[in-house]
Amino acid sequence: MILNTGAGILKQIVTVICGFILPRYMLIYYGSSVNGLVSSIANFLSFISLLDMGVGAVVQANLYKPLADKDNEQISCIVKSSERFFRRLAYIFIGYIVFLCIAFPVTINTAYSSWFTISLLLIISISTLAQYLFGMTYQLLLNADQKSYIQLTMQLITIVLNTLLSVIMMKLGAPIHMVKLMTAIVFVLRPLGQMIYVRKNYKIDRSVQLTGEPIKQKWNGFSQHMAAVVCKNIDVVALTFFSTLENVSVYSVYFNVTSGVEQIVMTAATGLESLFGNMIAKNETEKLIKTFSAVEWIVHTGITVIFTISAITIVPFIRVYTDGVTDANYIAPLFGVLLVSAYAAECLRVPYFRVIKAARHFKETQNGAYISAALNIVITLTLVFKFGLIGAALGTLAAMVYHTCYFVWYLQNHILHRSARFFVQYILTDAAIAVSSYLITKVFSMNSVSYVSWAFYAAKVSLLVLLIALLVNIVFYREYMGAIGGQFRKSIKKLAGHYSNPNK
Repeated sequence: MILNTGAGILKQIVTVICGFILPRYMLIYYGSSVNGLVSSIANFLSFISLLDMGVGAVVQANLYKPLADKDNEQISCIVKSSERFFRRLAYIFIGYIVFLCIAFPVTINTAYSSWFTISLLLIISISTLAQYLFGMTYQLLLNADQKSYIQLTMQLITIVLNTLLSVIMMKLGAPIHMVKLMTAIVFVLRPLGQMIYVRKNYKIDRSVQLTGEPIKQKWNGFSQHMAAVVCKNIDVVALTFFSTLENVSVYSVYFNVTSGVEQIVMTAATGLESLFGNMIAKNETEKLIKTFSAVEWIVHTGITVIFTISAITIVPFIRVYTDGVTDANYIAPLFGVLLVSAYAAECLRVPYFRVIKAARHFKETQNGAYISAALNIVITLTLVFKFGLIGAALGTLAAMVYHTCYFVWYLQNHILHRSARFFVQYILTDAAIAVSSYLITKVFSMNSVSYVSWAFYAAKVSLLVLLIALLVNIVFYREYMGAIGGQFRKSIKKLAGHYSNPNK
């Protein structure tokens, strides 16, 4: 468990770092237009994840029991059924790529030739196709068998290798197509490595006959998955068709920052679902509510601090990150604040959604997911024409806020039966911390446009936000602060006692 969690956090940190390095070099060597085109293509290809309809999570869940029972026949049946499903998905993906090759060059606002765009699209699609053709099932099997550290390590290696080789090739003057072809080759190595490992360490019977469908509840979770995919991708889609590739590039740079912070938060929240699920299974309602209340406070406090710091420091960071890039305006303070706020709202739903998933209320909450996705599409498409980046961010923010509030309402009325006034109180104190921090930190400034100067600026902002959050929590949540202080004092006393009497 510790090995898997550690590998996950390390992989996420490396992903964030490499996610900043590559776009920076892309901007320097190829410009904002090419960076926007690459980001747009990658976004359109990521829509293929919508087609699995969340089946990956169901496949993984169905593997737990046969793996625990060492039931190789059932494991083989699930693996075979899963491979069959993802093979069909790969065929659909090929058709989708053909459609993009026809539609993409004639609909987007680009100065590049159709062949330039189509060939780049085909090259970038290779690694995604390989993943669905023979990589996804093995990844799910390793995750279910608590060996996710294996595939995470393979991911980490390929991410670092791709970053190093891409930077070297860019510096050598290689065209973008050669760089992306090398990237495709590197990322194909991961599903190949997973396939080799599984075939060597698991007794998968390829000749097993399927009687019925071994993967139960295959379509559960579709609405939640669909809403997430739509919310992640609609902005870039709208900007691609109704704005400029330069705006897509600006969006992708800001998104890399906010998405990196979001993914680190989500990784830290790993395990909450199983924790709540265990209590629900044992009908420990009182314990569940007490644990949920503590988690809710921790999440609100942590998210508020992390994303307030991000909102204040994101534009100064982008100023340093894009220093020397003059073909697009990357300084967009309002857009930065709106985008960070949107993903803060998404992260705030963590405790509420984890309880709903633990209780398996997917079907019951699908309407909320549909409305969230519809809100994002309608608002974004309506506003992007006039407001560009701001319109896209407003659509995402509205959808995220609605979906989080919907989960709070559903939890109050159908699972925990706990008043939503706690959530309202948290939102008010969250807002107090964020607004006061934003106003007070206006006195801070960077001495120069450099990473060192930004680091000092971010450190000052972080200390002030933490101090304001501490004061607000002492005033409004004294019980939780007292509990933390008590635990801290116990730990100090225990440590002091150990060193004063080491032979005890």
